[in-house]
This record gives sequence, C-alpha cells and structure tokens, in this order.
Amino acid sequence: MVIAEDSVILREGMVELLTSRGCEVLATAGDAEELLAAVAEHVPDVAVVDVRMPPSHTDEGIRAAVRLRTDHPEVGVLVFSQHAEPSWAARLLEGEPSGVGYLLKERVASTADFVESLRRVAAGGVALDPEIVSRMLNSGPRPIDRLTARERDVLDLMAQGHSNRSIAGLLDISDRAVEKHAASVFAKFDLAPTDADNRRVKAVVAYLQEVRF
Repeated sequence: MVIAEDSVILREGMVELLTSRGCEVLATAGDAEELLAAVAEHVPDVAVVDVRMPPSHTDEGIRAAVRLRTDHPEVGVLVFSQHAEPSWAARLLEGEPSGVGYLLKERVASTADFVESLRRVAAGGVALDPEIVSRMLNSGPRPIDRLTARERDVLDLMAQGHSNRSIAGLLDISDRAVEKHAASVFAKFDLAPTDADNRRVKAVVAYLQEVRF
C-alpha cells in the first residue's frame, strides 16, 4: 500500500502498526503530488489518503483520491479522515462503485478492523463509515423513501460492507429474509440481475449519487 498523510507522527505510526499486521507499505507521502507520484511508481493494491493536505489543507486529498480512481482504477482508494463530509464521499463514489472506502479516524475501533477494511477495498469492495452512510442517506430529496424501514436497515448495513449472514445476525432475522429485502431494494432501484456482489454495491451507490448536497 501507499499512505498519504501530512502528519509525520501519524504517518509513521500507521506504517509501524500496519507493518506489524503483515501489510507491506511501499511508500508514504506528505501531500497530494507525492501521493500521485508514489502510486504511479509502485501501483499498490490500495492507497490510504487523508482529505486535508498541503498546501491549503482543504480538499487536496479527496481531489487526488478521485484522480487516482480515474488514472489507476486497479488501485483501491481508502480515504481516512477526521472529517465526515458526505459531499466528498459522493465525489469518491462517482463512476464504478468498487475498490473504495471512507473511514473516520476517531471511529476506527481497532487496527484489526482497519486492516480488514483495507483488504476489502484492495479486493474491490466498499468500506464506508456508518456515520458517512447516515449523513448521505439523510440529505436532500430522498428516493430512498420508497424503501421500507427494514429494507433501509439492510441497505445501510450493505453500504458498510456486511455480508448477508452478518446482516441477518445484526438484525436478528433469517438469511432468507435478508435476501428477500435485498432483492426488493434491487428492484426499487431498477437494478437488473447481474453479479450479486456488484449489484449490492450499485444498490447503495444508486441512491447516494442521486442525493443533492
């Protein structure tokens, strides 16, 4: 992986923690330009990107992340920020909804959870912090209102990357019930039958990309 973080202490701490968990850190970057150059040179499985980076500390990181998804679609991009900005998440999710994540620094419970999210994104999955999902689902005009409360619960957990079995356990319902609710979500978002995992992700993004910020 490549890590982009302007705080030297945090950046070096992440390298040490992730290396101890068996991750290979190919390069680190302190700003967006260094990040883009490092990814072009090493083509990692995943890039970890802070949002606010030099020189203006506004949205350099998210702009670099969006560019990476265009220039290097084979590289997973995990935004790791202390700022919960649904508009940034929407920009990140534009296009093909795979190999992307947005996690909040203060809400990551353990290094193991973070590594699991990294591996999911590197494998082409999606990892979104529940707070990000909640803010996106509750902004602007909401076509999601077509869903029942239970369908929305299922969609929310799908957006967080949970499997059908995990969703069933969290909601205390059967696996079959989860499949039924998921199928209803797909139908209401007009998603034609296709690869199941891809359709799960598209079901989330189909709504998120309609929200106006």
